[in-house]
Order: sequence, then structure tokens, then C-alpha cells
Amino acid sequence: MTSARAFWEQHTCLPLTLDADVADLLRYRRPGGAYVSVNVGYAPHSRDDALSYIGHFTRAIEAHPDLELATTVGEIDAAVPGDRIVVAFDLEDSAPLAGDLDMVEVFYGLGVKSLLPSYNNGNAAGGGCLDAVDSGLTAYGRDLVRRMNEVGMLVDGSHCGTRTGLDLSEVSEQPMIYSHSAMRGVWDHARNITDEQARACAATGGVIGIPGVGIFLGPNTATLDAFVAHIDYAVELVGPEHVGIGSDYSFDADTIMEDLAANPELFPEEYTRWGTIRFVEPETTLLIERELVGRGYPEETVRGILGGNFRRVAAQVWK
Repeated sequence: MTSARAFWEQHTCLPLTLDADVADLLRYRRPGGAYVSVNVGYAPHSRDDALSYIGHFTRAIEAHPDLELATTVGEIDAAVPGDRIVVAFDLEDSAPLAGDLDMVEVFYGLGVKSLLPSYNNGNAAGGGCLDAVDSGLTAYGRDLVRRMNEVGMLVDGSHCGTRTGLDLSEVSEQPMIYSHSAMRGVWDHARNITDEQARACAATGGVIGIPGVGIFLGPNTATLDAFVAHIDYAVELVGPEHVGIGSDYSFDADTIMEDLAANPELFPEEYTRWGTIRFVEPETTLLIERELVGRGYPEETVRGILGGNFRRVAAQVWK
């Protein structure tokens, strides 16, 4: 990267509709450029659903004068001098693969750069974080990880169960990530990762992206201080080179409760007990840079957390 601190947002959520406005991503615009990974499907979505969302987002981004698609780390680096926003995609469940491992390469070719095997509940690949019992990665899940390693897609443990997440760290031959997972040592929520998971991820050379979702940071505490408290904890636990940002901001936050109500098996009491979920807004997420500097974090550390750490892993894994 250049001398500017480029920003890397490892997970954010546009509305999963065929009329979603990609211009919302301009809220991440800042001096120094930004990379944003946009979700294109999770557990309720079929392969056709995910492909449709990718098609819509791709066409809309290509038509927008201030956005561009990123297929390589070099294209992300090129965003820095022009303060550009470059975009790629991620999948929050293996369901859109429809059991076909060859779809990993297909999705990768369409810009999906990371995938997590199981979203909250167990599936054919492994256990979810809300399962009463998580038996870990299945044989299919292990084959999925190996295929992702071959293709160059980042293996993501967010939303997976603890045992499954630890298995991902063991099976992956490349650095794995938690794209958007807060720290259970700060706030005991089922969606947050344990210290053991964090250490195992770091041992692969991977990165933990801290989210800005109120119910994961605290009792629906969507504040900058709460966000940075999880960053501080992760830095102390695994070292600053293994910490980044994956805010999980939902651009349709006003209607998110409708999705929770429509999918109670995916979003039980752990999600709904606090009422309407609060999110740290992109404009506030961008203030993390100033906050870390103000707290005395060294320049190299700030650069890494802001984007350099995820860039390092992407440069190693993407093909």
C-alpha cells in the first residue's frame, strides 16, 4: 500500500434485493480509499438467488462512476491515490453452493472472495454458533475447506460453532479469518468467538474482523467506545497484526427486524431480546482510525488494523 492508510471493510450488507442501491457504499468514501466486501447471500438463499444478487450488484457497480469491482489486491491498492471505493463479495453460508464444490470456483470467478460454511445453525458443512451441540466440520465441510484453499477463497469462521471454527483453523492450509466476529471475552454472546478460537485463527496467520453490531458489542451498545473495546481486547490477546474491521453494517437496518421475525430458527432470543438491533454507522466506523491514533496506537498498528492486516492475508490467499 502507499503511505496513506487505506481502509478495508471485510463485511457489510446491502439489501439482498434486485433493486438495492449500491450508491449506499459511498458512505465509506474517505481520503486513502476503501475496500468493501458485500454479502451476496446466506442460509435462506439458493444458488440462483446468490447468482442474481451478484449479477445485480456487478452491473450496478460497473455503471457507477465512483465504484469499481476488485478482483486483485493490486486493484485495491490502486484505489488509494484516487480515494476510490472498490468492492468484492462474500457468502455467509455454504447453502448457495447447493452441495456442488465446483461452485466454489464459479463464485470466486464472479468476485466472491470469502465464504463461511455455516450460518448460526448446523448444515451439511458443519455446526453453527447457536447449536446446542456443535460436532464440528463434516467430511463435506473439510472437502469444502480444501477446495477453497485450492481456488484461493478465504475461509471464514464467523457464525460457525466453536468446534467448527477450531476445525477450520486446523484443516485450512491457508490463513483463515473471522470476517465479522466480536470477542466473547468482552461480551458473552453466542455469536462472539472464544479466546481459543481467536488464538487458533491467529496461529494460521489469519485476522479477526471486529463488527459494529450492538448486540455483539454489548447490550445493544452500538458506540465507538464499545467497538474499540473489542479491538483493544483482541489486540492484547492475539497481537495487532491479527485484528481488522468487519463492521457487519446493514444498509437496510430499519427493516432488519422483519428478517429476524421471518427466520426465527436463524435468529432466536439471542438476537431479539434487546429489541431493534443497533448498528455502528459507516461514518462512525471510519472514526476508528482517529480513535486508535488518539489512544496512542503506533502508526504501523493503526495501518494494519485499518486495512493492512486483511490485505496481507488476501495477498497470500487470493489467486
